Amino acid sequence: MKWNDDRGFGFIEPATGTEEVFVHVSAFPRDGIRPRIGEFVSFEIDLREDGKKRAVRIMRPGKNNNTVRRATRDVPSATSRSGALTTILGLLTLIAVGWYGYASFASKKMAPAEPMLPATRALPASTPSFNCDGRTRCSQMTSCAEATYFLKQCPGTQMDGDGDGEPCESQWCGASWSD
Repeated sequence: MKWNDDRGFGFIEPATGTEEVFVHVSAFPRDGIRPRIGEFVSFEIDLREDGKKRAVRIMRPGKNNNTVRRATRDVPSATSRSGALTTILGLLTLIAVGWYGYASFASKKMAPAEPMLPATRALPASTPSFNCDGRTRCSQMTSCAEATYFLKQCPGTQMDGDGDGEPCESQWCGASWSD
């Protein structure tokens, strides 16, 4: 193997004695060991777009080339540690908000309730819901209250024959007919 450490590439001579194959430092295992001249390695050949051969997936004989890769996966990186910390803080925040919400709900539910007053409906004042619709005679009325309303509010009524302010005395508002 020929290697230019300053430029990060070199050439590998295959065991079959064919022409040398280009190799870049990125093809070596990331185990921290720099390529060395004369070092024996095994590799695969990749044909580039320009038709030239390139050595890829280089392995050093007698070494488990996956050991370093597995070891680096098992050691948490700063990024994964901060991601785990963020996840834990997020979960703690969610738990705190949930607990506060539950405690707030439970305290309202457990607190003695204010006595509820029975629902009452406002009754209209004694003002009847009559309106002047052109009726003018006692025979057209249905109650003393209606006759009284018509006499006081509507013009042209003929319901107070004796002029005492009490309408329809013989039909609705007399002593025996009072509401």
